[in-house]
This record gives sequence, C-alpha cells and structure tokens, in this order.
Amino acid sequence: MSPLVFRPATDADYDNLLALRRATMEAHLIAAGVGYDDEALRTRLSYHWDDAKVIVRDGVDVGLLKAYREADGWFVVQIQIAPAHQRQGLGEQALHTILDRADAEGLPVSLAVLKANPAKRLYDRLGFEVVSENDIEFLMTRPGRPD
Repeated sequence: MSPLVFRPATDADYDNLLALRRATMEAHLIAAGVGYDDEALRTRLSYHWDDAKVIVRDGVDVGLLKAYREADGWFVVQIQIAPAHQRQGLGEQALHTILDRADAEGLPVSLAVLKANPAKRLYDRLGFEVVSENDIEFLMTRPGRPD
C-alpha cells in the first residue's frame, strides 16, 4: 500500500471536505436521528479546523483526519475516507499515525462514534473500548501502550 501523506487543510479545501463529510456521514447521521443540514455539517467541519489534515495517497486527496493532543491523551475528532477509497485500509493506516504517536508518549486515544456507524468495528479491532455512551454515540478510548 502506498504511504499516506498528511497536509494541513486550507481554506481552499473547505468545500471539498464539506462534500466529503456529506458523502461519508449523511446516512449515519440520518440513521442516528441527528439534525442533518448544511449548517450542522459546516459547524462540525469547522470545529478544530486548525487540526485538520487532508489525507493524500499517490497525489490524490482521499480523506480527512482531525485529531489533537490534550494534556492527558489524544482525541480523534474526525476521520473520513472518500467512498471511492474505502475498504482499502486507509482509515486504519491514518489512525495508526495517531496511535503510534500516542503509544510513543504512553497516552490513550479517545474518539466518539455514532452508534449507527459501522466504523465502530475498526475501532474495536484497534483496541478501543466503550467508556460511555449517550442516545446516539459511543465514547471510546484506547489505553496508552508505551513502547
């Protein structure tokens, strides 16, 4: 598999990343009964915008990874792979960039996933565990694994 490159998202990426969010999350948001409209999509995309990285493979933008380090661990805000590039291991490969960094620091990684999102299977496989939940999502944490 070609290595992934991560570049900071810029204002020029915004519309494409908004379309990516719509393409990858619309069905899950509707299934979860979450308000789904352009304003909600823009709010979510803009959240932690400075931490947004466009995932690039072979010169093609294939997704978005947004994660940040907190005092006591890492938090993955968003990971989205364009539908045409899904089921190729890119999401897992992208997540490992954060997991490997967290392991080197001995820190946990947390994320929230909609209950209706099949990506939870990936998170389960990578060692994330449900630590809490609400009506629509699970909060999951993968404990730190010092090298």
